[in-house]
Order: sequence, then C-alpha cells, then structure tokens
Amino acid sequence: MHTTTRLTREGYEKLKNELHHLKTVRRREIIEAIAVAREKGDLRENAEYDAAKNEQGYLEKRIHDLETKLAHVTIIDDANIDGSKAFLGATIYVKDLVNHRELDYMLVSKEEADLKAKKISVESPVGRALLGKSVGAEVEVVIPAGTLKYKIIKIERF
Repeated sequence: MHTTTRLTREGYEKLKNELHHLKTVRRREIIEAIAVAREKGDLRENAEYDAAKNEQGYLEKRIHDLETKLAHVTIIDDANIDGSKAFLGATIYVKDLVNHRELDYMLVSKEEADLKAKKISVESPVGRALLGKSVGAEVEVVIPAGTLKYKIIKIERF
C-alpha cells in the first residue's frame, strides 16, 4: 500500500527533474566508475569498486523511491483551496510577537521542505501550528529552544 504524496507544482517538477538527472547522468557516471575500478584488477580488494557499487545501490534506491512517490502524487490545485486559510502551497506572513520581526514561510510537504528557501513542512512544529489558521490568528509553538509566538498577518497563494 502506497501513501499519496501531496506536492506543489514546483515540488513535483523538482522531483521529476531529479529523477531524470539520476537516471540519465548519475547512472552513467557510476557505471563508468565501476568499469574503471574493475580494470584495476582483483575485485576482492578493490576499495574503489566497492565504493562505486555501494553508490550504485544508493542511487537505485533513490530512483525507486522517487518513482514510487511520483506514481502516487497529488498536485495541490490552488483553485480548490480556501485562500483565506494557511494550507499546503500558501506563503504565510507572520509577526513574531516576542521580537517583533516579520517572517514568511511557504507551507510544503516534507519532501519539499527547505528552510534556506523558507519552505517549511506542514509536519514540522511551526507548519502544524500554522496549518488551517486564518489571518489574525495567533499561534504558540513549543520547540526545543523555547516557545515561539506568531500572529498571521497575511496569506498568499500563487
């Protein structure tokens, strides 16, 4: 039984491009590395060969995982989502009620999460706290470093 993976259009394209790269570029690179290592002789004591074979195993597992996710994906359609609430694919602007800074996060699936790009998973503590809330809502999020207090000031969908 496979679970459905919910992705934004951008997240879907990113995984699809990664899969294409792994199948067309990385596979070829690893096959070449195995061939070069094999030419060096006795495979029982060939660390380069072992490393290349291990990398091949990891690559094939990642390819399989991506193929499975992409086969069971639901792309988030903004037209069918209440734009006044914080849901997957929305960018949420919040005011930190402790230090009065304004922050923004895009709510995404765990597969798309990238804190540097301000994309947080709806499964993260902050993402869970914001999910389903409207402008004006205040949330408290307990994290290892303490408690965050946010007020939602704006929600955008693209």
